[in-house]
Amino acid sequence: MSNRRSFIKTSAAAAAGIGVSTSLSASLWSPGRVLGANDRINVALIGARNQGWWDLEDMLKQSNVECHTLCDIDSNVLKDKVEQFRQNGDPVPNITTDYRLVLDDKDIDAVIIGTPDHWHCLPTVEACQAGKHVYVEKPLANSVGEINVMLDAARKYKSLVQVGQQQRSGVHWHSAIDFVKSGKLGTIRQVKFWGNFNYGAGNMPVPDSAVPEGVDYDRWLGPAPKRPFNKNRFHGSWRMFRDYGGGLLSDWGVHLIDMGLWAMDVKSAPISVQALGGNFANKDHALEMPDTLTVLWEMDGYNMIWEHNGGVERGPYDQGYGVKFIGSNGTLVADREKWRIFPERFGEELRMEEVPEHPSDHKSHLNHCENFVRAIRYGDSLNAEIEYGHRAALFAHLGNISYWSNDRVIYDEKKRRITNSDKADALVTPAYRAPWKFPAI
Repeated sequence: MSNRRSFIKTSAAAAAGIGVSTSLSASLWSPGRVLGANDRINVALIGARNQGWWDLEDMLKQSNVECHTLCDIDSNVLKDKVEQFRQNGDPVPNITTDYRLVLDDKDIDAVIIGTPDHWHCLPTVEACQAGKHVYVEKPLANSVGEINVMLDAARKYKSLVQVGQQQRSGVHWHSAIDFVKSGKLGTIRQVKFWGNFNYGAGNMPVPDSAVPEGVDYDRWLGPAPKRPFNKNRFHGSWRMFRDYGGGLLSDWGVHLIDMGLWAMDVKSAPISVQALGGNFANKDHALEMPDTLTVLWEMDGYNMIWEHNGGVERGPYDQGYGVKFIGSNGTLVADREKWRIFPERFGEELRMEEVPEHPSDHKSHLNHCENFVRAIRYGDSLNAEIEYGHRAALFAHLGNISYWSNDRVIYDEKKRRITNSDKADALVTPAYRAPWKFPAI
């Protein structure tokens, strides 16, 4: 791995190009220090283009929170975001292209990780080791092996790690989950999730090309295999390629799967997982993930089922995505807009009372960022602490592993391996490209 001096020079050069200081000073902050209401919380953003930026925007709406540093491998992104700070009249943060400089800075209390999925693990683990708190986007990481080591790091170093599964902070989601747990639906036999999105069809193929000016593409690849630059595998559409993301199942699925796990009080891996699918409708598109997929998780006393159809946006109940809990008395259907009850009938009699539709207040994400800040400042419990992110990602990744291996999968949580298929087990932990090393805790 290149030495630290060369990374500092690279970061300084990137900063010089847009006229921003990269000085990263030391302070008296130490891990474990209790912050009061008037203490400033300095956050840094690693991966600043889209979702990470939206995370930062809502974080900065909280009292006494300031952006100390922006980190991205694309100097064009850094230039754009710095200009937004200037236009808003806000203090301009430091910039760097090397996340390790962020973690070395004692002034920084917490980091937001908004990178592609294959870059979630290393910064999260190292941030925990550096005594910082972490807000990491979902899915927790891009493999089962990575989410396991991230969970270990958070527990060992006692860092607060909030996963970007913001529905955990949604008022209407809380009321929906409470209703499921109330027993009024009767015996729940199936929990179904679906997610139909146009981006799940991928893009039309384009030839490999030169790396865009200002992009450190080798660092963007990081631990992923070395490949020529192709814009379909880069900004925005990387989710459809196995090296960097897990397609619709891990990208959108974790949000919905998380609701099922929460409502059904799931605290362990599924009994087994079976996935079926393929690229059925978009064979001429550039994607490695299936555009059509069905996953069955075998649970104790009920089934969980996921389905997605990339390239279409209509679904059950005229909802492009959602979750439904099928009970003997009625079915609860929910998405980010509302939740509704569809009572069952026995002859002319309803098996349960009709319930008014519950609309969303659309504040889940803002609430989620507030919850993270309050956890740092006052010790509040995290709404989506790393265990919840780990469990939702585990279910999603096991579904993808079943699809890739074309095998039913049985995962042993204690042994942290798939016990019934060597082909599937080989997909649990990725091989990191040198000089990056898979973290050990």
